[in-house]
Amino acid sequence: MRRPLGLERGAKQCAKVGTLGAIAWFGLQTSCRGTSMPLLPAAPRALRRIVIISDFQDGDGENAEPRTPVSFRKQWLAGNRGPPPRPAERGPNLQVIGGYIERLPLAVLKAGIVDCAEVWTHWHGATPPTEQPGASPFLMRRAFQANGSEPPFSSNDMLGHIAAFGPPSILCVWGLGVSEDVLLACRSSFKIYNSIDAPALRVPFEVSQHFDLILTGSDWQSEAVCSLHPTIPTIIMPIGPEFASELTFRPIDIPKTYDVIYVAAAQAYKRHDILFRALAKLPGSTRALCVCGYGEMMDTLRSAVSELGINVDFIGPPGVPFAEVNRLMNQSRIGVVCGIDDGGPAILTEYMLAGIPVLANSQLRCGLQFITPETGLVASPEKFHEGIRDMLARLETFKPREVVLANWTWPHSLRKLRPFIGGLTR
Repeated sequence: MRRPLGLERGAKQCAKVGTLGAIAWFGLQTSCRGTSMPLLPAAPRALRRIVIISDFQDGDGENAEPRTPVSFRKQWLAGNRGPPPRPAERGPNLQVIGGYIERLPLAVLKAGIVDCAEVWTHWHGATPPTEQPGASPFLMRRAFQANGSEPPFSSNDMLGHIAAFGPPSILCVWGLGVSEDVLLACRSSFKIYNSIDAPALRVPFEVSQHFDLILTGSDWQSEAVCSLHPTIPTIIMPIGPEFASELTFRPIDIPKTYDVIYVAAAQAYKRHDILFRALAKLPGSTRALCVCGYGEMMDTLRSAVSELGINVDFIGPPGVPFAEVNRLMNQSRIGVVCGIDDGGPAILTEYMLAGIPVLANSQLRCGLQFITPETGLVASPEKFHEGIRDMLARLETFKPREVVLANWTWPHSLRKLRPFIGGLTR
């Protein structure tokens, strides 16, 4: 998975090709004149749907001039771009599992607040990406052709889909966001935003002003949002460590072969250098594992390990399945989070649910509320080696899984979110 570049304030907003005036006809244009293809019935408007728009971008090609939303609408109604929304068959087989993108919508679906749940992404180029199955068959995944490559992302394809099937009941927009016209098309949706990063908002004002709720990772993020949008409510609920899945990550009885594990992208903001410098101050027998699902710094990381002469193994990129990540965490005695400019990393509670305590950088800007005396420790970059040494000496004093089960698994998070979205329940 490729992590998009951060959005700088004042970055040029992506061109909205063919969307000028789209809002005027949106939801009102029902004629399908000019098409020779038979149209399938649209999804029932009463269908309660939650949609998560991730900022993941697939494909590397250049898009041709995008068609108009009206043209895309006809294709969606004809069934040429994917099936219409349909109710999911909830039951005992519906489990809240997977990664941080998947767990919130599955929790809302399992609770009966919606009838179906979807994850939307964008793609570039002439050929749509091959859809990879997710962790849960109860989540429908859709990829929409992007108009351009600059955030917040614009898509006439997405506008056409919304025109065909109506806006979702709940629209969650993560990260670098979507262009304003998508949010205007979803006026009736309950719209939620989370930056999933250190900046509280990674979208321009004309986009952020349309949200009904903004999830943050810390008090200072909430204050930053309030200073810009005093009427939009916030709740400290970073979607990574919250909505935790005790089924995806759990203890298993296998030998401990590593002292330390760091599951993090091979990117500069994850600050592997802090771990490496700490290991260089510890006995040479201290063994660490770095699991990198994506990122461009693998050569740099390997070179640093070689120069320092420390004992570190690497896995990935590409990433490994959740079950393998869980196994690797169970092979380790403690997990670490070294970043500073991070937005409440999901791995915090994932480590803990696997039964291992966490050492976090004391300068981490979001997520330190998950570190308690029973779940781990914090240490400055200069004293990170002391934190590792202290934790390894008293592993029996930590109870990380028990604390997460009592506070941050998905039923707890959903109880905090439900007062905001409870009006959607029949």
